[in-house]
Amino acid sequence: MTDKHFHFWQKWLTYANVITVIVGFLVAFAGNSFFFDLHNSYTKGVFFEGQELPQNILYFKNWLFGIIGGTIVGFHILMIMISENAFKKKEKWAYYAMWLGLLSWFFIDSGISMYYNAVHNVIIINIVALILIGIPLIMTRKAFSN
Repeated sequence: MTDKHFHFWQKWLTYANVITVIVGFLVAFAGNSFFFDLHNSYTKGVFFEGQELPQNILYFKNWLFGIIGGTIVGFHILMIMISENAFKKKEKWAYYAMWLGLLSWFFIDSGISMYYNAVHNVIIINIVALILIGIPLIMTRKAFSN
């Protein structure tokens, strides 16, 4: 793998996580905006038979989205810091830490979503993030395999 090739994928990894940080802020502070209309619509269908959310449930949802958004921001800032430092230096631990963090989140979140029939969360959010962040990890694996 050439340095140019590695650099391209390393920057993709960083920028994918920057985008995800922005999404995390949107989740935390704009969870009821048009950005999440599709997700919220499916959620209402799965958990509330398509009915509008009662005010106390909407209030609870907004609190949960605030916590989830904050967690997304923190996790992906950590991923950016790893990408821009140890990963860029091709430190093997960084490669494995990123995979472990990504896959542990993906399987726990997706498993719970599937259990509660919230397949839309897996499709709209989880698979997109897995692909966006997983591709550069796959493409750089040879740089960490010696």
